[in-house]
This record gives sequence, structure tokens and C-alpha cells, in this order.
Amino acid sequence: MKLTVVGCSGSFPSAESACSSYLVEADGFRLLLDMGNGALGELQRHIGLYDLDAIFLSHLHADHCIDMCAYFVVRYYRHEGGRCAPMPVYGPEGTEQRLTTAHADTPSASAFSEVFDFHTVKPGSYDIGPFSVRMEKVCHPVESYAIRVEHGGRSLTYSGDTGPCEALDELAADSDLFLCEAAFTHGKENIPALHLNGVEAGEAAQRAGARKLVLTHIPPWTDPQVNLTDARAVYDGPVELAAPGRTYEI
Repeated sequence: MKLTVVGCSGSFPSAESACSSYLVEADGFRLLLDMGNGALGELQRHIGLYDLDAIFLSHLHADHCIDMCAYFVVRYYRHEGGRCAPMPVYGPEGTEQRLTTAHADTPSASAFSEVFDFHTVKPGSYDIGPFSVRMEKVCHPVESYAIRVEHGGRSLTYSGDTGPCEALDELAADSDLFLCEAAFTHGKENIPALHLNGVEAGEAAQRAGARKLVLTHIPPWTDPQVNLTDARAVYDGPVELAAPGRTYEI
């Protein structure tokens, strides 16, 4: 599997990065994990507009899904080659309605479903193209899912947005790469059931026995070097910060 960081800023885009979006590729199949603010523009640095095969939306906060509205325009109003056939989109219950409301001016109430084939995510295991995936509900104020993607005996776990929870630890167990949010700063923000800090992300990776930890979803008001240092203090494996355009062979 190849992982490309499209965007990794949390809550809103930074001057250096779009919001959360991660491209996973294997056997010519391209799965996008989230499409937050600014992600569609950055995605075009890596693949063509019509080269995606499926999209997973961890939850329906804007910094993880709002560029789906722009992508709807791309797919619905394509003149050369005709309108795109529906592409699988996996998201929480109500994803189609939320995106239609956010766009606010669609030709019809069902226009989104003409170019996206919506599937409601529930905890469990699925096949998406060549990938075996498992999705589990995690700890966030809205319905939010983490995802484990496996292919060829290798594994990637993406936390989505979450506070500390047992479901995340179990999903990330023995992952080759754990892409984990670290939005908060240890000792600064203390808001339960919302986000992880660097210490908590490192502890989750340590409990899971993950082989590599990549910290992501760090908002512009958080010092990423502090979170990196905090994670390294509690996790024995290699840790680094996600960065736009960075790739990983898993």
C-alpha cells in the first residue's frame, strides 16, 4: 500500500496544509480517507480529478468532509465525457443529506446520489476494492469512525477524530502504520471525549503495539514539535509528523 498525505491540518487549513485527507493506493485502486477544507485542490497534485475509486468519510465535521461539495460540482457538471457514474462514498448516517444541505443549491434533492453511491458506515468489516477494511466507532461529539485498511498482509489504521478509547486501541493493534490525530497539547486543553494530545496518541500507539506512529490533525494553534516530543516520551517506536505530500510505502 502507498499512503500519501494530501492534507493534515486540524479544524481549519493552515498556511501550509489543507485539512484532513489521505490517499491510499494499491493494485491501481485509489481510496481517499476524508476530504476536508482545501483537500480537493491539493489532491490534484497527486492524481487526476476523476481518478478516485472510493471515499471514506470518518465523520461530518467540515474539516473532514466539506470539499465533497466542490467534488460534487466536478463530477456532476463534467461536460467532456458526460456526467460521472456514481462512486462509492462510505460515511456516517445522514452523509448525503448533510452534504446536500451544505451545498445548498443542488439541481434536485437527489443530485448528490447521481454521482456518489452512498453507503452508511457501521462498525464491522468490509471490502473496498482490493482493501479489507474494518471500521469502529470512536469517541467524538458526533458519530465518528476510525478505519483499519489492510492489503497484502500490511495494515494502516487512521484514527479520524477521537478522544482516548478502547475501540481505537483494538483497531490499531499491530498496525504497520498508525495515522493518529494529536490535536491538543498535553497540560493545556482538557476537554474529554473530543481529541487526543501527543501523550495520548503515543500511549495509544504503545498499547496497540503499532510499528510506526504518524501524528496528524494538528491545528495551527498547536505546536507540533511539542506533541512530537510528548509522543516520543511514551512510545517506543518511530514517530513523525504528517506533512502535505509526504508518502509512505506500507
